Amino acid sequence: MQEKKDIRQLSLEELVLYFEKAGEKKFRATQVYEWIWKKGAVSFDEMTNLSKSLRLFLEENFFFHKAIITEKHKSKDKTLKTVFSLFDEALVEGVLIPTSTRVTACISTQVGCPLKCVFCATGSMGYLRNLSAGEIFDQVVLLSKLAKEAYRLSLTNIVVMGMGEPLLNYKNTLIAIKGITSPSGLGMSPDRITLSTAGIPEMIRKLADDKIKFNLSVSLHSANDMKRNRLMPVNSTHPLDEISKAIEYFHEKTGIRVTFEYLLLGGFNDQLTDAQQLAVFCKKFPVKINLIEYNETENSEFKRSKPEDVLAFEDFLKNKNMLVQVRRSRGQDIAAACGQLVKNIKSGNYDKKLKKND
Repeated sequence: MQEKKDIRQLSLEELVLYFEKAGEKKFRATQVYEWIWKKGAVSFDEMTNLSKSLRLFLEENFFFHKAIITEKHKSKDKTLKTVFSLFDEALVEGVLIPTSTRVTACISTQVGCPLKCVFCATGSMGYLRNLSAGEIFDQVVLLSKLAKEAYRLSLTNIVVMGMGEPLLNYKNTLIAIKGITSPSGLGMSPDRITLSTAGIPEMIRKLADDKIKFNLSVSLHSANDMKRNRLMPVNSTHPLDEISKAIEYFHEKTGIRVTFEYLLLGGFNDQLTDAQQLAVFCKKFPVKINLIEYNETENSEFKRSKPEDVLAFEDFLKNKNMLVQVRRSRGQDIAAACGQLVKNIKSGNYDKKLKKND
């Protein structure tokens, strides 16, 4: 008997080919694709315009690995953190961040994270596995429904900034984004989506070669290799010079302005000498800089920057005619702010798997 496949790993073209080989009409593949990506179906029984025999055929050959919301936590600033349970009992988190006119969803791409950035709580979880395209997509569908329930607003923006490094789960992340942006899917404009990476140069180049239309954000945090090595172990294998060349290539190919995320750590990377190094690093390409106030976590070795240091850092960059803003943290009281996502409550099986892969 043929092994079942995850149907949400197939592109429309692959679905069409599969259906043609099975003797089914091409338009049926399009119907199934739209049920999956436009209507968010997570079972074949939901596909009511398909014949019973076709639904049975799909059931026999494919499966859905769907995510479900098992916990919700609401912040005093109305930010919502959700816990998603996956088919294998693994858990990931997502966040809804509202304003008066829009709602942004922050979604995850991996269970845990292999990069172990020292300022990020997710790295302390260890790393279990990549999320499937369907599991990434499910977060968007579920958070979109929750946005309407909680805020009476439609989901307007998506940031791929939750648990994990999306460029180490490249294929599944891009399949999910295609489902989110395609006219046959959710139809969201790509310019409302931002993917955030720690900086994997060859994959940044691949994004450019694949002609992506969504926004790219790079977690920089220092323009000094020694300091960045301490903060982000990935910098020892992908130093700043490589990242700079990859971003230059990306901008030349796509015309998209990259955003740098810069976490201000008191007394470590928040002085004017650090701002000067950052300004020099940004000379080769147009960028936007988000200065982020640090959210202290349990046993953290770093402290939040002094307000006067944040202001001086921001003013220095503005005086260099750089596009910069200080991003205020949301959801700190429910550990939903930047760098705070970590699942403390794990099932027994999940905990064992994490330790095995740590």
